[in-house]
Amino acid sequence: MAVRINDTAPDFTAESTAGTIHFHDWLGDSYGIIFSHPRDFTPVCTTEFAAVAQLAAEWAKRKTKVIGVSVDGVSDHEKWKRDIEDFGGAPADFPIIDDTSLTVAKAYDMLPAEFYLPTEGRTPAHSATVRTVYIIGPDKKVRLTMTYPMSVGRNFAEILRALDAVQKTDGVPLATPANWVPGQDVIVALALTNDQAKERFGDLDIKLPYLRFAKV
Repeated sequence: MAVRINDTAPDFTAESTAGTIHFHDWLGDSYGIIFSHPRDFTPVCTTEFAAVAQLAAEWAKRKTKVIGVSVDGVSDHEKWKRDIEDFGGAPADFPIIDDTSLTVAKAYDMLPAEFYLPTEGRTPAHSATVRTVYIIGPDKKVRLTMTYPMSVGRNFAEILRALDAVQKTDGVPLATPANWVPGQDVIVALALTNDQAKERFGDLDIKLPYLRFAKV
């Protein structure tokens, strides 16, 4: 079954480069980002893990824990981390899950049909769809998902921007417009009348009856 926005993120217990992870316990009251990869020692994935490592201070500023998933084992992850750190110039201190069993990949619906997945001789092509990002809230609900093909490196500046947008609008009657970045005006939800919106958010910039901006 697909993991959809507002679903509870599947819990799991798995070994990782940081020891045994009980996912919901590990997440605690933080936001979390899961980013998954088809294999260790693959070129695009190495650049992506390096990008995550370089953003460590940004994740911490947003009280967000990041965790990688790869279908290889912890011993390979530890060797791969050295390449990631050499390439990126930053320590890869976030956990990387051992998902050789594909338990996490299956729980999060990252894979094609089972018959494409041999138990022996599996290559990155077999698990190519393990290229997904999930942003998860402190309540363990899925807030956002993104899936990329193997040939397209993820834009972690966009993932960071999306995280900012999720946190800006989480639990409040606001939304972000196209291309929004922190500091710009946000859209007030139609659930509020103009008077209610002004009382809560101050002056409105009303572009259309249904498109009202506020500085929040």
